[in-house]
Amino acid sequence: MTVGFESPLPPARTGVADYAGVLLAALRRRGSVQVAPKHAGVHLYHLGNNQLHREIYRRALARPGIVVLHDAVLQHFFLGSLEEKQYVEEFAYNYGEWHRELAHSLWRGRASSGFTHRYYAYPMLRRIAEVSRAIVVHNPVAARMVREHAPSAHVVEIPHLFAPPPPPNTADVIQFRATLGLAPRRFLFAVFGYLRESKRILNILRAFDVIHRELPQTALLVAGEFASQDLARAAEPLLAAHPGILRLSHLPERQFWCAAAACDACINLRDPAAGETSGISIRLMGIGKAVLLTGSGESSRFPETACFRIVPGVAETTSLSEHGMVAASLPQTTREIGRRAADHVHSFHSLDRVADKYWETLCAYGH
Repeated sequence: MTVGFESPLPPARTGVADYAGVLLAALRRRGSVQVAPKHAGVHLYHLGNNQLHREIYRRALARPGIVVLHDAVLQHFFLGSLEEKQYVEEFAYNYGEWHRELAHSLWRGRASSGFTHRYYAYPMLRRIAEVSRAIVVHNPVAARMVREHAPSAHVVEIPHLFAPPPPPNTADVIQFRATLGLAPRRFLFAVFGYLRESKRILNILRAFDVIHRELPQTALLVAGEFASQDLARAAEPLLAAHPGILRLSHLPERQFWCAAAACDACINLRDPAAGETSGISIRLMGIGKAVLLTGSGESSRFPETACFRIVPGVAETTSLSEHGMVAASLPQTTREIGRRAADHVHSFHSLDRVADKYWETLCAYGH
């Protein structure tokens, strides 16, 4: 059996491309896998909200196979890929003719779709879930979303993969911290990836300000590009001239791993969530770093002792500042949480284990 592999791949600067590149190599060790062939025994389609997935989505409808939902909320994908009339039709297909006016309202207010909860309440999964042979998800929340839209869909939960990086060069890590002006024992929080409203960057900056006033020897690295100019302008007063905040743009892969090794804890929040399992959380936990993440169903598979769970909603800033002060005040405890995180990720998210589960699924639903 030949598997057709359909996904953005490196050097595309998306987490899905990084994930897919690693998975592709692992699957090729198990059988015949070709990228975007015209004919295959089964096609594996990777879908997310990025418009890089537009043609992949169309092929997944025209030539059904197995779909991997990296984002279980496709609402923003449709807002970016359809005109208003098409969007309303798609919304009505998912939720009924009586919701057309709601669809028009969502379309008109789409400028706020990145941070307004009501958009995340409508994942718009029915069409792809009904036609596909199977849907692969990474957490139970995403599985529930699919079944709510297509009760008869075949849903397979496969953990997000972790591929260990090359062992870090200690001298490079020390040099990286020195370049940032960090003393060896200064506690460093870090935020990585695209800076979107849903990653709660403004509340992270506010919480860090509270932490830094109590614990001046803490620092925060914000590494990534802002997804919108509006968010960048809103964050600028909080970023500018703060003595504990360090700013870097997008990090190439090697520099990312160096920065990850250099930090003491990662802050990686998601609210509203889109049914995704964060690749950044998996990566940082996999190398033994404590991660402060949003307490939600998307992260429910992580053991309580392997992360810091931050309360979403109105208590988010307070919860983050309190947990952050605990993390920085008790570095040995924080390192132990990171060790337990690594144990969990290496047991349940290892590349070989995940690739085996994919291959079993491909064989089960292929020809």
